Amino acid sequence: MVPDYNKLKIISGKMRLDILKMGVRCGGDGAHFGGCFSIADLLAFLFTQKLQLPRFPKDEQRDRIVLSKGHASIALYAAMGQVGMLPRAYLDGPMLGENTILYKHSKRNPDYGIEMSSGSLGQGLSYATGMAIALQKKGNTQSHVYAFVGEGECQEGSIWEAAELAGHMQLENLTVIVDKNGLQIDGNTKDIISMQNPDKLWKEFGFDTIVIDGHNFEEIYRAFSLLHKKPLAIIANTVKGKGVSFIENKVEWHQKHLDDYMYKMAAQELKNEYGL
Repeated sequence: MVPDYNKLKIISGKMRLDILKMGVRCGGDGAHFGGCFSIADLLAFLFTQKLQLPRFPKDEQRDRIVLSKGHASIALYAAMGQVGMLPRAYLDGPMLGENTILYKHSKRNPDYGIEMSSGSLGQGLSYATGMAIALQKKGNTQSHVYAFVGEGECQEGSIWEAAELAGHMQLENLTVIVDKNGLQIDGNTKDIISMQNPDKLWKEFGFDTIVIDGHNFEEIYRAFSLLHKKPLAIIANTVKGKGVSFIENKVEWHQKHLDDYMYKMAAQELKNEYGL
């Protein structure tokens, strides 16, 4: 069934507001607003339309989400909150200290469906590939593994070692989503290590591939509906900071503090744009 795209837009807007609020509570060091906003639409679709989310997070039949670009963990929490995997009390609670399970970089917590501890870039795809192999060996044909990687992160050699193994083993239970937003912590990706046609590269490693607008729900739906007998790489062209004008396409918003004035401006923009 084709999803309600207007409803999905509203959900992604609510997620962005939650990201703002959690990001402010991260304190003076700020939060990774840019990378969180760039994958919000993809996560909104996955969690509300695609994932098999059993009642108990540790159920073996569940789908797995691995956020290799762990600096976007706050976006993951916002998506989990939309489907009740995380209680509102956690989303509205502290982001630092001992009285929380949520951090700027995720800490594995199987009780709540947080599959992986993140922080060191380039590790998540190996983790996800191992998961996909293990599921096959267990005879689990129901579960699927979805791994989010960043465009800059694809400069890590470990990404391609994992991709080579996944392609060789034809892991059809693995989907990689590349957040191609054109920026990384130290500048434009095209100026650092250019990767203009990543779909061709993933294909060389044995993946089926598709290139989409990562903010267009019709294209997102089409990508995640593809039937494939190989691992799938979805190259999602996105806008870093999507939804807030003074954050969009600004490299300095990879990680930055949002003061009260900027928060109010950003929240109002999101409410206007997403009909909240």
